[in-house]
Amino acid sequence: MKSFINEFKEFISRGNVMDMAVGIIIGGAFTAIVTSLVEDIITPIIGMIGGFDFSSFVVTVNNSNIAIGKFINAVINFLLIALVLFSVIKAMNKAASLVKKPAEEEAPTTKMCPYCKSEIAIEATRCPHCTSQLDA
Repeated sequence: MKSFINEFKEFISRGNVMDMAVGIIIGGAFTAIVTSLVEDIITPIIGMIGGFDFSSFVVTVNNSNIAIGKFINAVINFLLIALVLFSVIKAMNKAASLVKKPAEEEAPTTKMCPYCKSEIAIEATRCPHCTSQLDA
């Protein structure tokens, strides 16, 4: 039993578990923001333009109400959330790529000797290892 507890302590103390926990918490907060954006801003705008509200659409089968309209609204909300999330992530990636400047490649300072395959200075005209004369 002690080894099980020790293994569990080791598992919990690993860095990737903590990273995952932070990611889940941030993901939950971000989900709340995106859901609010869709439900409080985008959906009312779409409602003004097209008047889409299927929540009252109900099918009655054997005295049971099947709320197909609520399901359709949920699908529409899902698609809107996915679209907004895609747009936000795409904008964030674009902004990140504008901020990051590509690292300039430095000129090489060494080369390989064609005879002994040792690494030598780029300016060398003779290999210090095998003493071969190098072409310019």
